[in-house]
Amino acid sequence: MLFLAVVSCLLYCTVGAEMSGALNDVWEFTESYLLTVWQNRVYVYTTAAVLIAVCFTVNMLFKKKKMVDAVSPLLDKSVKNQKRSPEAEKVIHVSGVKVFYGSQTGTGKGFAKELAGDVSAQGIQCEVIDMKEYDPEDRLAEECTSKMICVFLVATYTDGQPTESAAWFCKWLEEASTDFRYGKTYLKGMRYAVFGLGNSVYVGHYNTVSKNIDKWLWMLSAARIMTRGEGDCNVVKSRHGSVQADFQAWKTKFLNRLQALAKGEKKACSGKCKSASCKNKKKHKEEPEDSQSHAEKNNSEEELMESSSDAESSSSKEEKSHGSVIDVEDLGNVMNRMKKAKRMEGDEEDSQRVKLSKQNGVRKSESEEERREMITPALRDALTKQGYKLIGSHSGVKLCRWTKSMLRGRGGCYKHTFYGIESHRCMETTPSLACANKCVFCWRHHTNPVGTEWRWKMDPAEKIIQEAVENHKNMIRQFRGVPGVRPERFEEGLTVKHCALSLVGEPIMYPEINSFLRLLHQQNISSFLVTNAQFPEEIRSLVPITQLYVSVDASTKDSLKKIDRPLFKDFWQRFLDSLRALGEKQQRTVYRLTLVKAWNVDELKAYADLIALGQPDFIEVKGVTYCGESSASSLTMANVPWHEEVIYFVQQLANLLPDYEIACEHEHSNCLLLAHHKFKVDGEWWTWIDYERFQELIQEYEESGGTKIFSAMDYMAKTPIWAIFGARERGFDPSDTRFQRKNKTKDISGC
Repeated sequence: MLFLAVVSCLLYCTVGAEMSGALNDVWEFTESYLLTVWQNRVYVYTTAAVLIAVCFTVNMLFKKKKMVDAVSPLLDKSVKNQKRSPEAEKVIHVSGVKVFYGSQTGTGKGFAKELAGDVSAQGIQCEVIDMKEYDPEDRLAEECTSKMICVFLVATYTDGQPTESAAWFCKWLEEASTDFRYGKTYLKGMRYAVFGLGNSVYVGHYNTVSKNIDKWLWMLSAARIMTRGEGDCNVVKSRHGSVQADFQAWKTKFLNRLQALAKGEKKACSGKCKSASCKNKKKHKEEPEDSQSHAEKNNSEEELMESSSDAESSSSKEEKSHGSVIDVEDLGNVMNRMKKAKRMEGDEEDSQRVKLSKQNGVRKSESEEERREMITPALRDALTKQGYKLIGSHSGVKLCRWTKSMLRGRGGCYKHTFYGIESHRCMETTPSLACANKCVFCWRHHTNPVGTEWRWKMDPAEKIIQEAVENHKNMIRQFRGVPGVRPERFEEGLTVKHCALSLVGEPIMYPEINSFLRLLHQQNISSFLVTNAQFPEEIRSLVPITQLYVSVDASTKDSLKKIDRPLFKDFWQRFLDSLRALGEKQQRTVYRLTLVKAWNVDELKAYADLIALGQPDFIEVKGVTYCGESSASSLTMANVPWHEEVIYFVQQLANLLPDYEIACEHEHSNCLLLAHHKFKVDGEWWTWIDYERFQELIQEYEESGGTKIFSAMDYMAKTPIWAIFGARERGFDPSDTRFQRKNKTKDISGC
């Protein structure tokens, strides 16, 4: 250990001496170097600044290169998308079309199939769907991502309600639009278009269903691809003359819109318009100023597609829910447009309205040429197929089946039994095919037009009667030589003796009905006019006629609305006023009651009250006639009462009417007659009519200027025994032969 310590000490001394010398040398060198640097410090700073700048520049260049490398793949992808084929782009924008329809009479279904055919012709897949077979709760949300275009063709039925096939769809959609569980964006991404079928004569319910569907879809954030279209069955108000023409115009616009969407073109309408109308400012700017006629044409077509969804425009809460407001600067323009539109609508109403006059005068505020004809080509085809001989633009005549029957000696109608009409000499006609009701038991299946006032071209009464008689004779002539036709009745049938104004429609609507009746009487033709009790003033102003009927199809407001389905909103008041007006008449008056089992057979007390109101001379009670299936009516054979049921009803009714008694019966027509006791003279009924005496009385009335009044008692005739209730013939004339037809085919003719 001592040895090691000595060695270490010697080494330290030696090395330390050497290191001390070295350190002195280093210090001297460093000192001289630092002194040099300090003396040249300006050059050192400049060099350092240059180096820092170079490093910063190089660093920025590297960062920029990295950003370009990262963006370049996206640019390449975009370029590839731009090079896609049109076919690929079409699949992306529109994958197909679904056409939903809700129809009652089949018109909407026909439109749906027609539209589907045209869409398929463009190479786009299309599917037609009946709303009753589609569950919106399970499937409608799928349309938000399917890139399908949904088209809704929907009809408005009674009281503005949807058709039976569309009832569930509409109910669900309405509830979903206000159900917070679905939310306001439930159908966001869905694209749709709506076309409605309606009739503008139903002012309060015109196209209500299509408006509601449009509104409910919009409330759920679905996007319109175009404004709603409206088809109008009222040829007076229809923009193109018929609902078919309205659909064709809308369809053309839809197909053009579909082509644009399929190509991926930008939409002219955002689909978020609040009132289904839009302004494309760019389009208007690009239109040349000198193409005024072309612009007017486009504007007229746009006007067809403009919808005025009352529910949307009037519901400010719903508009606010989507955050939509009107700019204050535009408010003045909006109000001006609304006032102008309202003023134009009022002018149009005034220009088209033709009031019914007490004196048969027509206050014409427009030329006859400017008004449309009541009988459209489609209506003409339908009525012609049913056997009508159409006269002019609004009248018709048809050979009654009872006329044919009596020509062959097989019995006459109940008017022959009750009043002595010779059925083979009776002409069934009408000067107005239009009606103010759409009764569920209408044997014409609502092929005739409807309306509440006269707005059509008008033919003179002379022309109507002349052509009606000539057409009737021509139809009689076709029975010459037919087996079973009695020669004497054939010859008699060529001379018209009676006119039943009960063919179809509402004859009293014809503005010149009084002139028409006078012309009948001048030709010694008796007049039997039937009205549906909706025109009380026209009943009061009616000249004396042989017999005036009022149809009393129900005795309460609710049942009348259900059975007759009247167009007037104040139909019940009009009904009561018509009965009062009937009570003011001096000549023969009749209530015609049509019994519909399960609908109105239990209203005895109410019927008795109505009879006391009008005090008619006679009350005809007839079981409803089943005219076959009709999409416009829900009647079945179960609603037709048996003859014994009609008898029971009449007996019960007679018990409530001390002034009336059952007088006659016509079993074959399922009809009975209640007559006022004043027609029972010395225990014998005098319900028949002395037609020759009536013609004498009406001639005296006309010659006296209306001062020589006569009553129903002045031209009554004795009723034959076989026509009396309780007779073994049960109303069948014994001079004829009862014919029972086997496998009887449906015949919807009658009077």
